Amino acid sequence: MKIKDAEILIIPGYKNSSPDHWQSRWEGNMATARRVEQAEWSKPVRDDWVSRVREEISRATKPVVLVAHSLGVAAAVHAVQDRPENVRGGFFVAPPEVDNPGIRPRHLTTFGPYPSAPLPFPAFVIASRNDPFSTFEKAADAAADWGAFLVDAGESGHINAESGHGPWPEGLMVFAEFMKRL
Repeated sequence: MKIKDAEILIIPGYKNSSPDHWQSRWEGNMATARRVEQAEWSKPVRDDWVSRVREEISRATKPVVLVAHSLGVAAAVHAVQDRPENVRGGFFVAPPEVDNPGIRPRHLTTFGPYPSAPLPFPAFVIASRNDPFSTFEKAADAAADWGAFLVDAGESGHINAESGHGPWPEGLMVFAEFMKRL
């Protein structure tokens, strides 16, 4: 599938993606990409976030590809449990451990646990071995549950601007490969 033939839904995580974040850069460079805006970025409410993702999926006029980061992955995976009809793929980066009682801020645990059923569309999960918000093993378990292809990003932190992944050209190459497989 070509990017021009899909609606790319950018689904940021907690506190949104800054202008330097790879998601913001990709959104600005892909004509068919648009961000799922949340009413409250710093105090996320699971039902609200999931509803917004569902609204944007149902608004789409082309097949949808989800590009989610961090808590956006949790919102996306919950959103597609009963409405995947026009979702063709999911590109999920740095899913956090939302079922970890030690996670901070604590209200992020309301997004857990992740659904464990296989996703009804192809997905890639990109995980880091030193992500402060998840162990690689937990991300690998989620990918296995979802039937997703796991991409080992090595020691890449949380794969955001703060960890040096502003433009993230390697991620864009993986995304291009993902799109080819759709």
